[in-house]
Amino acid sequence: MLQTSAETLLEVARDPKHLGAEIGFFSVLHTWNQKLEHHPHVHCVVPAGGLSLDHSAWVSSRSRFFLPIRVLRRVFRRKFVSALKRNFRQDKLGFHGTLIPLAHPKAFSAWLRTLYRHPWHVYSKRPFGDAEQAVHYLGHYTHRVAISNHRLVSLVDDQVTFRWRDSADNNQHKLMTLSLDEFLRRFLLHLLPNGFVRIRHFGFLANRRRATLLPLCFQLVGAVQPSQIEAKTSPAREPSPSPLWLCPRCGGKIVVIERLTAAQIQLRSPRSFLRAA
Repeated sequence: MLQTSAETLLEVARDPKHLGAEIGFFSVLHTWNQKLEHHPHVHCVVPAGGLSLDHSAWVSSRSRFFLPIRVLRRVFRRKFVSALKRNFRQDKLGFHGTLIPLAHPKAFSAWLRTLYRHPWHVYSKRPFGDAEQAVHYLGHYTHRVAISNHRLVSLVDDQVTFRWRDSADNNQHKLMTLSLDEFLRRFLLHLLPNGFVRIRHFGFLANRRRATLLPLCFQLVGAVQPSQIEAKTSPAREPSPSPLWLCPRCGGKIVVIERLTAAQIQLRSPRSFLRAA
């Protein structure tokens, strides 16, 4: 999914009929929904333009849209199905449970043909207002696990209750209760294999190219590079924190992540701790 979505964006953007530029972006794999169910999808954050193919100018996208959705979904479908075929031939796909019949080549080929009977969907979000909004948006996906602590409500009689947001009902916040085993099963669905990279960079933001191409992008759009901004705006010296806000073990600065009420602490405390209290 990460590979084919990236190839789709790069290919369509390079086409002179659409943008005719080399773009750069990063992709974040997200595997869950609000109910902790298995829902793998990729978020791609792309600047509104790219380098001309000869790297002599910055090419801005159209004001109404970045790349045509209809073209993106057709190209993505073609690339994704081709990748499925290739991985099947290389014996890299595993079939379990009700999918075992698809391990037969004829059954798999027949199933692949059904994928072309329906249009695939690619969602394109409106541009961010500024860098702060972009960072706030990404924080929901890059540095969080499947469920954060503030969504947990209670653990009573091996039943876990947590909050979730129902997008099909005007984003209403609701409660869901699952058995402990089912809650753990859903949570463990989103533990990635060891060494798997879920945030990847492509185009002029690729790790091997951005040191050369990113300064060129800043130069062509007339932007001030981050190092220059920091030199102009950073204070001469940051005041030293109070000793009360330093870690007694390592000496590092303590940052408040969340404040809990007494009731919240009691709900989240282990039963053994509550009995001892």
